Amino acid sequence: MSESESAEELDAVTLEILRNQFEGVAEEMGQVLITSAYSPNIKERRDCSTALFDADGRLVAQAEHIPVHLGAMPAAVDAVLAKDPDPGDVWVLNDPFQGGTHLPDVTMVSPVTATDSADILGYAVSRAHHADVGGQSPGSMPAGAREIYQEGLRLPPVRLAIDGDVNDDVMDVILANVRNASERKADVRAQLAANDRAEERVRDLVAEHGRDCIESAFDAVMDYSRDRITAELDALPDGEYHARDVLEGDGQTDEDIPIEATVTVDGADVTVDFAGTADQVDGNVNAPLAVATSAVYFVVRCVTDPDIPPNQGCYDPIHVEAPDGSLLNPNAPAAVVGGNVETSQRVTDVVLAAFADAAPERVPAQGQGTMNNLVVGSRDADGFSYYETIGGGAGGRPTGDGTDGVHVGMTNTLNTPIEALEAEYPLRVERYGLREGSGGDGEHRGGLGIVRSVTVEADATVSLLTERRRHAPKGVAGGEDGQPGENRIDDESVPAKTTRDISAGTTVTVGTPGGGGHGDAADRDDEARETDRADEKV
Repeated sequence: MSESESAEELDAVTLEILRNQFEGVAEEMGQVLITSAYSPNIKERRDCSTALFDADGRLVAQAEHIPVHLGAMPAAVDAVLAKDPDPGDVWVLNDPFQGGTHLPDVTMVSPVTATDSADILGYAVSRAHHADVGGQSPGSMPAGAREIYQEGLRLPPVRLAIDGDVNDDVMDVILANVRNASERKADVRAQLAANDRAEERVRDLVAEHGRDCIESAFDAVMDYSRDRITAELDALPDGEYHARDVLEGDGQTDEDIPIEATVTVDGADVTVDFAGTADQVDGNVNAPLAVATSAVYFVVRCVTDPDIPPNQGCYDPIHVEAPDGSLLNPNAPAAVVGGNVETSQRVTDVVLAAFADAAPERVPAQGQGTMNNLVVGSRDADGFSYYETIGGGAGGRPTGDGTDGVHVGMTNTLNTPIEALEAEYPLRVERYGLREGSGGDGEHRGGLGIVRSVTVEADATVSLLTERRRHAPKGVAGGEDGQPGENRIDDESVPAKTTRDISAGTTVTVGTPGGGGHGDAADRDDEARETDRADEKV
């Protein structure tokens, strides 16, 4: 194959090979990050994401990691491109108002070159949730934050490495403003290694195929995804579809906060307009527009064909609008740490509900609708910081029961194994299991939630950022609602959003919501289901 071949001249077999090679670069980045990281949140839970972009900042390939990270990554690349990056740079950022999502998610963007002195061919991007980035409480997710300054160290796009060498001054500033600095340093180094690996692999591809071919293939994989998504969207009925739901307070008040969405399907174009959504609030559930956009991208993939390669072409026909100064497009210095984790979940629920009118056969009942964020940490200099999102019930589907005890929606992490948790932290797991009876009944039942009960064996601060504690996940088509979740500190039931200092020996229990049921329970055929299960085991 000559280097002069254009995107149109790439045959189908070569294009498929290159597409998988691009995705392999992103996946290998993720493996380097996970295996090199020190904190359990990254190495065990895999709360991180990696992707490859072209020289214009268009997404080429992403590893299938965390939905809320991946759909928002283009904003981070755009913020770095505005700084005129040079080969050999590594840019770091977490500012939600300059390409980030919330402060614990630290993003690194590295120009990728074909040779040591070549022009920029693309960008390697890694994003990881660091267990602490400073702020008023350990874990950097305070339930009562009213402005972003309380949530941690805020980094606009800044060069962490120049001409391949780490800028020690910038590193020193970061480490001086976080707890568990040695762990943070190790995780930063893991991200740097992941980005380095991407450049190595891209250079291998250039050596194999030629630079012109690689650049043509960047265009071609986007064209391929665009063609497939437009065919799927064309098959949906044109029209306007509306849905509304609420958040259960913002940490300052328990009053419901409305989120409204109008989905307009017009041929192969989809516009999601969040007009009618609440203005930005005093608490920390505000979500940058990139987070809302990420949720919309996720939903569109779910209701079309999730196997379409996710890249810029896949997202080109999707347009997202939200009023300036609203909950989903806030102005600085709004607090946002809960918006990335909890508001993104509600946006997903609302947009799915709107699409249910257009494609009811593709949309499940509501899942748990929360990430059930649990943060426990100490305030001493050599202390600890434990962060976990806890699974729950998926909604019943038009074709089957919802799954038990899984992450639903905008998160895709694993759990922290009990052995790792107890080895790393002064924590003892008292109970960890499914929450029986929490899934909504129906022809297809909702999945079960989880109970996780942990005794903290040191004085510490606990933060809980959760949802669906008052408003249960809804069943559809005659299915029953799932059970709402519950948070307890010792024997006391505590609000959905809580930060509290606790003494050694305190037990924190999180009971997560079950999924809603789908269809009338009278139509359920349990005998046939048992036969199906027996066949599957064989």
